[in-house]
Amino acid sequence: MDLHFGDSKPTDEERAAVDALLGPPESSWEGADRSDADLRWARGGREARDRRDLLLPGLHAINDRIGWISDGALDYLCRRLTVPPAEAYGVATFYAMFSVEPRPATVLHVCTDLACAAARAPQLWAGIEERLGLGSGVTVERSPCLGLCERAPAALAIRAGDPVRTAVSAPATVHDAVLAANAPDSAPEEPPAALAVPQAGQDGLMLLHRVGVVDPASLDDYRAHGGYTALRRAFELGPAGVIREVTDSGLVGRGGAAFPTGRKWQATASQPDRPHYLVCNADESEPGTFKDRVLMEGDPYALVEAMTIAGYATGAHRGYLYLRGEYPRALHRLEHAIAQARARGLLGDDVLGQGYAFDIEIRRGAGAYICGEETALFNSIEGYRGEPRSKPPFPVEKGLFGKPTVENNVETLVNVLPILTMGAPAYAAIGTGRSTGPKLFCVSGTVERPGVYELPFGATLGDLLTLAGVRDGLRAVLLGGAAGGFVRADELDIPLTFEGTREAGTTLGSGVVMAFDDSVPLPRLLLRIAEFFRDESCGQCVPCRVGTVRQEEALHRIAERTGAAAADDIALLREVGRAMRDASICGLGQTAWNAVESAIDRLGAYE
Repeated sequence: MDLHFGDSKPTDEERAAVDALLGPPESSWEGADRSDADLRWARGGREARDRRDLLLPGLHAINDRIGWISDGALDYLCRRLTVPPAEAYGVATFYAMFSVEPRPATVLHVCTDLACAAARAPQLWAGIEERLGLGSGVTVERSPCLGLCERAPAALAIRAGDPVRTAVSAPATVHDAVLAANAPDSAPEEPPAALAVPQAGQDGLMLLHRVGVVDPASLDDYRAHGGYTALRRAFELGPAGVIREVTDSGLVGRGGAAFPTGRKWQATASQPDRPHYLVCNADESEPGTFKDRVLMEGDPYALVEAMTIAGYATGAHRGYLYLRGEYPRALHRLEHAIAQARARGLLGDDVLGQGYAFDIEIRRGAGAYICGEETALFNSIEGYRGEPRSKPPFPVEKGLFGKPTVENNVETLVNVLPILTMGAPAYAAIGTGRSTGPKLFCVSGTVERPGVYELPFGATLGDLLTLAGVRDGLRAVLLGGAAGGFVRADELDIPLTFEGTREAGTTLGSGVVMAFDDSVPLPRLLLRIAEFFRDESCGQCVPCRVGTVRQEEALHRIAERTGAAAADDIALLREVGRAMRDASICGLGQTAWNAVESAIDRLGAYE
């Protein structure tokens, strides 16, 4: 292990940021000011290495306080954790929200992804840059999807300090975005999460029925509306009974892979190796996806309860909630909910007096789409670069910290609550035979009422777009986000089920539905998708690292040429796409060609 440290020293503010997280240093090796101590060896090295997973929170602590991560701050953090600085530098530079170069304390992230691009984000970006100009004390950065698609275009301002301050502007204007950057405390308050749910308050909702009805900060209000009924039912059934109910319900993962949840839980629970871990994947970074954000902001206690049930069923006593760094309001809501649940005996050493110990720790992501892949997420939590692992072994055998781990996303976990309260047979009767229960869909783009919609599996794409108010001139619909595929405006009878979309030659993914009319230039949209995958590739495997670059280059050339030259590049795109799909190590590379392929074959994008 190379523990070579440089000569740079942390400032008092940088040192304070790290010490606030890790506590004061205990030896000169860790950076304490003790001139009589011997620095020739590391004291407590093993214990420090066991805290490697605090590297990402440590980087956040510095970046939040200072706005960027200097050599001196990085070295000090590495001393505290006995992490080689070269490795820590690789981690710090992996994430888009960190900077290892000096920059102003305020960063304004302006979304330029698909939904925002269709809502004139390029013009917003240009106006902001012109208004702020050089020397404004604000760094303006183009950002991938901020998860605010129902209010596109969107901007997020982050001002470093103690405490860090944030402000969201969505739908953003030049004036509001600049105000958010210059005076985040004076920016208008975000609208309630219920405004993202056009069906809020309607009868028959199962996953969204509390959003807009209960106070998301009130545990008492949550319990008055059925909260913690499912957890009490879980304790009555026992771990095996809970897994049996989830299995019989037919629940499958809502993140896109559609793996049976009960099988995953059973496989984890049956592992003799201990401890077991539960990981909630709340790093929804797929362009066009914002359903998990709405659930966490509008009904945070539901996720806390669902994680507790999942931990109980699988024999886990600790759960990690990996939350994307661009969700400041969701972070505050969940921190409050976890603290309240802990104070009321709903988390901790003896949950509800049942002798079961379980607690939840929030870990913030820092801007890396690849960390939505479960094994990349594990690496990120452990303090390494968020690169996917080869499988097998699978996470149920060796996951987080090398131990059996069950990983589910927010929507999947929240589905467990109605399964236990209404019973598996009643839940399985909703939807279709192979896709049971309700599904959340994120509708954005050129529709009258964008937002999160809850429908039973089996409703058609046309049914959903009718609810959302599809506009005249619809040209195409993107299903599944950047990793999904396009369908034509005359294909709205596609059933919204995993098998129905598969038979139609597309994918349901995580539930993204983005509508585009004739005013949106399709070639520019495809180029933005290619740019997204190039930026988000972790670079670990050659097919994805090189293929995403070649895909973007070919699309740039096609935009400038026609005829035989364009046909040659389309042929090249197909060859590169097949290579990425067949040989990439994870789903990012395997799906990076999907949207472009569907646009060429179904929409005739370059004819």
